[in-house]
Amino acid sequence: MDQAQIYEKAVELVAKARGKLEVCCKVGASNLEELSIAYTPGVAAPTRAVAADKSLQYQYTSRATMLAIVTDGTAVLGLGDVGPEAAMVVMEGKGVMLKHFAGADPVPLCLNTTDSDEIVRLIKHIEPSFGFIFLEDIAAPRCFEIERRLNEELNIPVFHDDQHGTAIAACAGLKNVARLSGKDLSSCRVVISGAGASALATANLLFELGVKDISMADSKGMLARGRTDLNSYKKSIVERSCAAEYKDLADALRGADIFIGLSRPGLVTQAMVASMAPDPVIFAMANPDPEIMPEDSLAAGAKYIGTGRFDYPNCVNNLLAFPGIVKGAMQVRAKHITMAMKLAAVDAIAQYVTDEQLCENYLLPNPLDMALPAAVAEAVAAAAQR
Repeated sequence: MDQAQIYEKAVELVAKARGKLEVCCKVGASNLEELSIAYTPGVAAPTRAVAADKSLQYQYTSRATMLAIVTDGTAVLGLGDVGPEAAMVVMEGKGVMLKHFAGADPVPLCLNTTDSDEIVRLIKHIEPSFGFIFLEDIAAPRCFEIERRLNEELNIPVFHDDQHGTAIAACAGLKNVARLSGKDLSSCRVVISGAGASALATANLLFELGVKDISMADSKGMLARGRTDLNSYKKSIVERSCAAEYKDLADALRGADIFIGLSRPGLVTQAMVASMAPDPVIFAMANPDPEIMPEDSLAAGAKYIGTGRFDYPNCVNNLLAFPGIVKGAMQVRAKHITMAMKLAAVDAIAQYVTDEQLCENYLLPNPLDMALPAAVAEAVAAAAQR
């Protein structure tokens, strides 16, 4: 199907189904005996038990698998600030992925506020109902502050997928580029287009992998020490990197080894790709249309290519990461998603591709492989327990 057909069928699907999620019962209520056990008077016994020992909630209720998908609708897909009503369509879609691939029971919560204090306060109040908080499509830089505060104040995992899911998938792909090509990531020069949530998280995770030279561009130009309009998150990237300063994206790409696009379509030309180091890596991940199309990258001499789309090889998509992270963290009742857990997910995704499978068109696993989330979950759970 082409993109227009996909859009048409997507509208038909949700109109016919009236959404993508529903609530199902795990127990019966079709006769008086079942009512007595599931509701009254039977419900009193497990209620008293949980009141005496709150940890039993994970055994006697659905909290062990219950997950809240929380958004304010300010940074949805490539659509921007669409508001909480329209965001519900996307949250239900993410809920389908979480149910299908992670076995979680998702509850979308689309909030009619963009006030960070209110969002944090609300999530703190609903904590007893959930085993995991999944932040989605909240605009930067508020998303960083909200996640940081929730991690400090809650005792259940908080994960902002737009940041970390994308970063983990991209880093897993780059680890496999290094494995296939013999490139040493720590000596590579990386250029990132975009400085939003996913781009900043990707840069920070690359630093953890030993990359030192990262140049980044936002909508106003290259991040540089002389700019006075950078927030603290962007400043941190500049301060951590040993990169030289460049006048624009085209200048930065000359001689670069790796391009990561998390911005908007059409920013990169064939001439810019041709100016890079030999056999460059192009992960152009803007959705639905990348910074440069894969066929144009190939024609310009790129050797390792990835996009955020499912209709090209090497789909660098957060679907590779978040189901296993959610599954692993919930299995061991982790309190936080730590850097060690993120790095474990990177390694698990990269190593899931065997030496026999690994090639230029197979740098990352098939996201439909139902065994992948279990492999990632095992690695994440082990890291959490350590």
